[in-house]
Amino acid sequence: MNEVLKAIKERRSIRKYKSDMLPKEIIDQVIESGLYAASGKGQQSPIIISVTNKELRDKLSRMNCEIGGWKEGFDPFFNAPVVLVVLAPKDWANKAYDGSLVMGNMMLAAHALNIGSCWINRARQEFETEEGKEILKSLGIEGEYEGIGHCILGYVDGEYPSVPARKANRVYYVE
Repeated sequence: MNEVLKAIKERRSIRKYKSDMLPKEIIDQVIESGLYAASGKGQQSPIIISVTNKELRDKLSRMNCEIGGWKEGFDPFFNAPVVLVVLAPKDWANKAYDGSLVMGNMMLAAHALNIGSCWINRARQEFETEEGKEILKSLGIEGEYEGIGHCILGYVDGEYPSVPARKANRVYYVE
């Protein structure tokens, strides 16, 4: 089977990670795959923030936990040591679509590199807060951005999930 098709079929979301940091080369390969995602009018508008700094990673986790309504101390990033935040310009009509393609490419690349990944929501809400805007400002990111998602990465802690059967009756052919 073609390796790309195999990765598409086998990739699963991982919700338990070892705390070991990934090599920068691996992180960069995943990021690069996101930069090659298709985008409306070829604008390449989404940006990626690679967070390996534990203090910032934990701050984002705390913010995400509060927005999600979980008890203090819950880690919505499931102990993953790397968080790739995808954002897109607020005024770009295709922001959600373009950012989603970046996320998908990065998750498939991670799987192809034997790294676990998962899309974590609530990036939009995080970066709408004053605290989120201050984070962007502190990183030198100017302009109005909307959070699309967090692509968490790390080594899988435990067994890799099996592929569930696909639901029937989801394709309609018009010939």
